[in-house]
Amino acid sequence: MAVTYRVDINDRQINAALNRLIALGQSPAEVMQDIATYGENATRDRFKTGAGPDGKAWQPSIRVQQKGGKTLIESTRLLNSITSRSGSDFAEWGTNAIYAAIHQTGGEIRAKNAKGLFFKVADGTGRRVSKVTIPARPYLGIDARDEDSIVDIVNQHLSGAVNG
Repeated sequence: MAVTYRVDINDRQINAALNRLIALGQSPAEVMQDIATYGENATRDRFKTGAGPDGKAWQPSIRVQQKGGKTLIESTRLLNSITSRSGSDFAEWGTNAIYAAIHQTGGEIRAKNAKGLFFKVADGTGRRVSKVTIPARPYLGIDARDEDSIVDIVNQHLSGAVNG
């Protein structure tokens, strides 16, 4: 006597989930956009906290020491210049402000064509110097929390593709 078993599997949902995962892998533009937006917002938050991606507080500027306020955001020009963009294979954020790099990495500024650099100090008087040293106040970069958040963004998109 022969015994026959027949099992019918409706794999329509599995195939649909796999197809959504394949589509996400072939065109992850939405994932990249979410990562870029996250990076832009995390960078903006650093201006509020006054600390870099390493968690170290920025050295207060002379203006802040004398008048109060927050370092790097007197005019908000640098903060407002932070933007992001993304595509199907990249997510990036940063600034195109010409003076941004000196604040990120620190360095010396020297006069090129004048006898010195002239600027007003907090009491309103003028001062001429041969150079100014700007301390590094890094605002771009990612820390461990940012890495976890980026992984969470990817996982949310994967979960959405699996669950439809």
